[in-house]
Amino acid sequence: MSQFTINIIFVSLSFILYFGIAWWARAGSTSEFYVAGGGVHPVVNGMATAADWMSAASFISMAGILAAGGYGASVYLMGWTGGYVLLAMLLAPYLRKFGKFTVPDFIGDRFYSKTAAMVAVVCLILASTTYVIGQMTGAGVAFSRFLEVDNTTGLIIAAVVVFFYAVLGGMKGITYTQVAQYVVLMIAYTIPAVFISLELTGNPIPGLGLFSNDVQTGIPILTKLDQIVTDLGFTAYTADVPNKLNMVLFTLSLMIGTAGLPHVIIRFFTVPKVADARWTAGWTLVFISLLYFTAPAVGAMARLNLVDTIYPQGVEEAPLAYEQRPDWMKTWEDTGLIKYNDLNNDGLIQLYSDSGLGVAELALATAQADGGDVTAATAAVEKAQAEHALERDGVFVDRGWAGNELDVNVDIIVLANPEIAQLPPWVIGLIAAGGLAAALSTAAGLLLAISSAISHDLIKRNLNPNISDAGELKVARITMGIAIVVATWLGINPPGFAAQVVALAFGIAGASLFPALMMGIFSKRINNLGAIAGMLTGLISILVYIFVFKGWFFISGTANFPDTEEYWLFGISPLSFGAVGALLNFIVAFAVSYATAPPPLHIQELVESVRSPRGAGGAVDH
Repeated sequence: MSQFTINIIFVSLSFILYFGIAWWARAGSTSEFYVAGGGVHPVVNGMATAADWMSAASFISMAGILAAGGYGASVYLMGWTGGYVLLAMLLAPYLRKFGKFTVPDFIGDRFYSKTAAMVAVVCLILASTTYVIGQMTGAGVAFSRFLEVDNTTGLIIAAVVVFFYAVLGGMKGITYTQVAQYVVLMIAYTIPAVFISLELTGNPIPGLGLFSNDVQTGIPILTKLDQIVTDLGFTAYTADVPNKLNMVLFTLSLMIGTAGLPHVIIRFFTVPKVADARWTAGWTLVFISLLYFTAPAVGAMARLNLVDTIYPQGVEEAPLAYEQRPDWMKTWEDTGLIKYNDLNNDGLIQLYSDSGLGVAELALATAQADGGDVTAATAAVEKAQAEHALERDGVFVDRGWAGNELDVNVDIIVLANPEIAQLPPWVIGLIAAGGLAAALSTAAGLLLAISSAISHDLIKRNLNPNISDAGELKVARITMGIAIVVATWLGINPPGFAAQVVALAFGIAGASLFPALMMGIFSKRINNLGAIAGMLTGLISILVYIFVFKGWFFISGTANFPDTEEYWLFGISPLSFGAVGALLNFIVAFAVSYATAPPPLHIQELVESVRSPRGAGGAVDH
């Protein structure tokens, strides 16, 4: 049986399961559509929240970015995990006690302002839309490989699948579908990791295998990896980061962004009691930790296996001939996610740190062919050539290498890992199903958050308060369909790979929504004007900072400055600016609030009641 047939079987069986659950649990009311009727068991909700949490960024891209970035990329692990603890301790129980459907519900009532609710809706849509780009991108990567179609076609297939079960089932259908998806993605992630860990270290537990010895050489895996990557001119895998400020701010941005993500917060409205919200948080952490304990090992071992594939006799010997490349590489080339460019025409694959020479030469060739800025491209090539000549005292130049020739999209690392390690075909089919489950589960949650913000917070609360329950449900499904179309288009034209795009979404949520939620719960003095001014300050500051370096509205070629450290303000990356935006949000909110009248007495009493541990009922509509 061919690998393609095996992939189809695994993916088809998982989709039949998802569609069956979606049909069985389809929503019949707005309560079931928004909060699954408010009666989900904490263990079930914890598993569903974990699936919602462990998105394409966690399953597909996080191990890839760890493989490429080593220790420096561990900020993703620290930020996302720490942020969930922050959410569980400081926000979730209180928002559940408040007892409404959505985050804008809370902000609108707490700050007694429709304008505040509308600003929250805008912030929610921007954060969720940016986040869903990463999920659709990851789904496109998975579909393109395992259905052997191009990336765009894969993404469109993913959109159709999400449309069916998310639009039909709402939160009720998504919740039980995500339970199934959690089981699928964890099995898919763990089994290949166990195989690879056994193969490289003899230890069946990947998290422990990472700190074990290589079975072939007897030296620690991380020591071997450091030697190999430094011999190829890369920074040591375990090397410390030079910019500590940026690392701290990035971690904080991920933490507060995590705590402010509406599609995760809304899951805590689906349980019967406040105590159940706390239990949900605890169970979710247990379920999340199973993957996060394994991810660093998967990233490190994938990097090692990739280098061993390209340099089968060791990095000091001749690399693999292109004509002898393995079948998995040929298949990924068909998707466009692996690219080979024989710069020195020797028929071999040179994979190494070339100081950007290969990219510069490609840019020059493109400029010459398309009538671009040849002068600037030539200058970039000359600069890269000078730096390339200094790499490892000119060793690469002496070998006749003219630049890095293999471009591997980091999003494929986890999906390709079983193939790289030559694991059985059924393992590859399993991880196909898992990768798709991860991307689709979070995409569905995000699309629901966008849909509820428009149908419930914008239309029901403000534009048409008299709309019927059936009418609101119809609008919710229509807006979710529109959101899927927009997300698909953005997935085809993403501003970065999955984990980076997700980091931008966390920055937006952290700078705009998190401070408003924190101040709304823990400060009776913050008024409507302060909250509105703070949210707008946080949102505008981070968007401007991101657009200046990433391109306005992520449109290619519109960036004002290169996205490099020498141009960043105080060395702060756009991915790390969420913490700064949040600080500005807090400062402005407090300044405006203390310069104006305090909130009404009944609002101050509301804040006190939200912090009381007892008395919450079910999530209610307005």
